[in-house]
Amino acid sequence: MAISRSQLVKELEPGLNALFGLEYSRYENQHAEIFATETSDRAFEEEVMLSGFASAPTKQEGAGVVFDQAGETFTARYNHETIALAFAITEEAIEDNLYDRLAGRYTRALARSMANTKQVKAANILNNAQVTTAVGGDGESLIGNAHPLATGGTFSNVLATAADLNETSLEQSLIDIAGFVDERGLKIASSGRKMIIPKELQFTAERIMKSPMRVGTADNDINAINNMGMVPEGYRVNNFLTDTDSFFLLTDVPNGLKYFVRSPIKTAMEGDFDTGNMRFKARERYSFGWSDPRCIFGNGNLPTS
Repeated sequence: MAISRSQLVKELEPGLNALFGLEYSRYENQHAEIFATETSDRAFEEEVMLSGFASAPTKQEGAGVVFDQAGETFTARYNHETIALAFAITEEAIEDNLYDRLAGRYTRALARSMANTKQVKAANILNNAQVTTAVGGDGESLIGNAHPLATGGTFSNVLATAADLNETSLEQSLIDIAGFVDERGLKIASSGRKMIIPKELQFTAERIMKSPMRVGTADNDINAINNMGMVPEGYRVNNFLTDTDSFFLLTDVPNGLKYFVRSPIKTAMEGDFDTGNMRFKARERYSFGWSDPRCIFGNGNLPTS
């Protein structure tokens, strides 16, 4: 339905001082703090996890060398979605100069709506990171304690006991990240690099990560997390996270959380011959997801359904 003069009656009245409701600032591009951006030229993208080799054995004198096999373990798939929204202004509203006064404002509102959807979809990867039905290529949720290995075992990227953000839980998370193994069970050099938190934890994170001394004690102990530079990229607030006591540590493991751009946002404007209405549209295609779950570590407070 087009925006008509009856919906904009005040716009036709003389002496109007201001229009409001469409000029709010917006949280923009917070997904870029979490996801690596890549481009795509097909309907979907797939990435295959490969297993390496087991630890090399000792070769006895005169004995033959042991052969090992590598292979594919699972495939992560990114299915692109089309996001679009439009609005129209009637021919009569255009004739009465409402087009000049409102088109710019509603175009900005359209952009804000498109941006909001993108941020919500990005954040929902983390909001649903422990939902048992929201699984990745390995058949497990993004954050969990049963990610399968090629050896038949499993690895975990979540605290053994769920805990709120504090010095102890953050230190244990960093210790667990340093203990990650690859698909064949070999230790990998991994570490936490950035913490993602909801707005409710920003003051707690500031004290824990930036205080020179330990928080909440009278002892003359240094803040080891700060002193050792254990989370070198600090923390970032994401305003679209829904769980108020969950925190996430992004690691330096590659090929993790990804944002594929299939078609960048495009805007179009055209007139409708039958009605004379002017129509405006915005459209883009993209997908959010993950390949290697070792890219992130969670504190275990998220819902599972």
